[in-house]
Formats: sequence, C-alpha cells, structure tokens
Amino acid sequence: MNGAAELSRLPFARPNVLDLAPLYEVLRREAPITPVTTPAGDPAWLVTRFDEVRDLLSDKRLGRSHPEPERASRITTAAVQEGPSGNYATEEADHTRMRRLLTPAFSARRMVMLSDHVRQLVDGCIDRLLAERAVAPGGVVDLHAGLAFPVPVAVICRLLGVPESDREHFASLSERMADYAIGDDAERARDEFNDYMSTLAEAKRTRPGEDVISDLVRAQSADADFDHSEMIRLCVGLLFAGHETTVNRIGLGTLFLLTRPEQWRALIADPAGRVNATVEEIMRLGAPGDLGLLRYAHTDVDVAGVTIRCGDAVILSVNSANRDAAVYTDAETFDPDRPERNHLGFGHGPHFCIGASLARTELRVVFAALAERLPGLRLAKDVDDLPMRTTLTGGVSELPVTW
Repeated sequence: MNGAAELSRLPFARPNVLDLAPLYEVLRREAPITPVTTPAGDPAWLVTRFDEVRDLLSDKRLGRSHPEPERASRITTAAVQEGPSGNYATEEADHTRMRRLLTPAFSARRMVMLSDHVRQLVDGCIDRLLAERAVAPGGVVDLHAGLAFPVPVAVICRLLGVPESDREHFASLSERMADYAIGDDAERARDEFNDYMSTLAEAKRTRPGEDVISDLVRAQSADADFDHSEMIRLCVGLLFAGHETTVNRIGLGTLFLLTRPEQWRALIADPAGRVNATVEEIMRLGAPGDLGLLRYAHTDVDVAGVTIRCGDAVILSVNSANRDAAVYTDAETFDPDRPERNHLGFGHGPHFCIGASLARTELRVVFAALAERLPGLRLAKDVDDLPMRTTLTGGVSELPVTW
C-alpha cells in the first residue's frame, strides 16, 4: 500500500447526516476493497460491500491487535479508535474471557427487566421537554440535549455502577475522547477517563455493588491472567460503547421518521406493533459514524481479488454495507416494512455487539414513547442545516424540534 498521499482520504464528504457520500455506491460497484488514506494520514483498505464486510467481520484472520503496534496505521486522532488495541498474542483468549464475563450482564432477560427503568427515564425527559417548550422562544427545544444524550448515559451508568453525581463528568470525557477533530485533547480525555475508572474500580473493590464494574473487579481479583490495566480498558470501552452509538441512533431515528411523515404516522397509529421493525430499520440506515470498524490483518488475506497483507489496516464500512443494493430493495429508502432483516448494525459473528439487547431495549422504549406522547413532533430546522458531530459515532450535535 504505497503512495498513500494519492489515495482517497476519509471521511468522504456527505450531503447531510442521513445520506452517505455518493462515492460509496461507486466503490461498492467498482472497487469494493479499495486503498484509502485515514483521517490520521495513514494507508488502509476500505471495504464497502455487504458480503465482504460481513465475511471479514467474522474472519479470525483479522483482529483489533497488530503484530507490530508501533508500525500500525492509525485511523483517527480520537483516543477510542486511533490504532491497535489488545495483545496480539492473546487477543482471541482475552475476547473469549470478556464475552464470558459480560454476557450475563447484557442478557435479553436482564434487558427486559431494565425496560421499566428506561421508560421512567424517557418519560422524565419528555416531561422536562414539555415544560421547556412552554417557555422556549418559538416553542423550539433540543431533543439531542433533552433526551437522545441523557437517556443512554443514565442507562449505561446505572448498569455499570457509575454514581449519578459523576455522570455529567463521564459524559464530557466520553465526548472529548471520541472527537477526532480535537487532536491532543482526545488523548488527555482518555487519560482522565482511565484515571477516573481506576479510582472507581478501587472503590468497588472495597464496597462492591450489584453492577458490572463490581463484577469485573471480582473477576479480576480471582483471575491472575486478567490484569488491572485490561480491566480498566474494558470498563472504559463499555462505558463509551454503551451509550455513544445509542445517542447517535436516537437522533438519526428521529430524523428518519420526521422526514418521512408516512412512517411517523404509521408508528403513531400502532407504536407497540411497529416499534420493533422501526428500530431494526434505524439500525440498518443509522450505522455509526463516517469511517467504519478498524481491523488489522494477522496474516495475508485474499478477498474479492485483493490481497490484504499481514499488518495492513482494514476499515469495514458498515454504513455502506447496510445500503448495498445487491442485498436490499430500494436500499437508500427508510422502510420498516422491508422483508430484509439481515443488517450489520450490530456487527456479525463472534464480535456481534454484546450490548445489542440493551440498545434495542432503549431504542424501542424511546420511539414508542415519542409516538405516544409527542405525536405532533416535527423538525424546527432543515436536515441539511443540522450540525454533524465530529465523533466516531457521528450523528447530530443538536436536534431542534417542536410540536
């Protein structure tokens, strides 16, 4: 992968937060695995077609670690996905241990039990939005600040055991850590996040609770192969991943519905009957960010006529794959009634998102509640004018609405 300066540079320009760059359609058709330059200025392979993205997501020849980390391409300056992570020699075993530890905490049964709490949080946010609208200029309120952001933050903090008094601090650190436009500050935020989490873990060690961080502290104490730094890294990752993509999808899902009035009316008419399919379509079209999932080849990999060399960076564009016209009828159209349900919004294979049940629970509660309580909801600004977040998960930084 030489001549990186001549390659197409990510992220590609997109017309608005709901539509991808037109270049993705061209690449799926003509060059589904193509060399690009990352925002950090390094070479990588970009994979855009559904079949190849799905297959490589479950291919054990690719991983998050790198055989020579100091030589690895970096994807961004955001601290949560700048480059390789984990131990190259033990990645598979570490991943298996992590799944074993966390699966009970994110089980579908536990998420059903959590749904009442999520509905209370959502109703509380809507109550505050109703009160805010009564005095806001023009009756316009920000659904991002008032609901899309605080609900996932509160849910993941409760599940993991972050004290309520620390949630605003945690949310600020997370936002800075994920921003690939702020350079060194993302690194500082990661260091602060690690320090905070290490302090919290030690507090759980002396006073454990019924939460995921306490569970991990107990597991780390009992397992000599599960070291402290790995535990802290896992806790930070869970707190970040457990809310960021859901924040993004609440915002994008609202936009998809409000810009397609027939789908919004259908959800209002039957929230219980339509919310599941609506959420799956939001998961398909609202995949996170402008980049993709970063992997590194652990050996040479031949795919779609291209040889990816050992150590090469690979960016799997779930956004593009989920809009592949070879897989989905009218792929760019938001249609909860579509027959295809095989999206990659939660990944695929052994790395299928462990928090999928949590995300589905939150999204179903949010959109059912919005349809029931705010049926007159409408956008107060054109989609093309909405500011996009410069974070890995993308979405909008504000969502002005009224009703």
